[in-house]
Amino acid sequence: QVQFVESGGGLVQPGGSLRLSCAVSGSIFAIYAMAWYRQAPGKQRELGAGISSGGYRTNYRDSVKGRFTISRDNAKNTMYLQMNSLNSEDTAVYYCNHQTPSDYWGRGPQVTVSS
Repeated sequence: QVQFVESGGGLVQPGGSLRLSCAVSGSIFAIYAMAWYRQAPGKQRELGAGISSGGYRTNYRDSVKGRFTISRDNAKNTMYLQMNSLNSEDTAVYYCNHQTPSDYWGRGPQVTVSS
């Protein structure tokens, strides 16, 4: 079964930055469009950013455009999310998955933006 191992979360002050990583195994990573999802307390997971299989096309939730950058390195079976200018509305657990998600979710790291 496919496995997603996310890392890079933590506590950051408003305006700060974090970089998340997602290591993928158990699937042919390079053929799948990927995405970062996030889930705030009491809410369903939502799509934050997506990236095509080759990494040349990206899409973002409006609220993170200009602040977040999604990327991938297919040779390393790894996806990244650079998050800048973080604010309290970005506080959530972050998950990576296929853009059409698998049922097998990783243990997403907590990102907390607070002063």
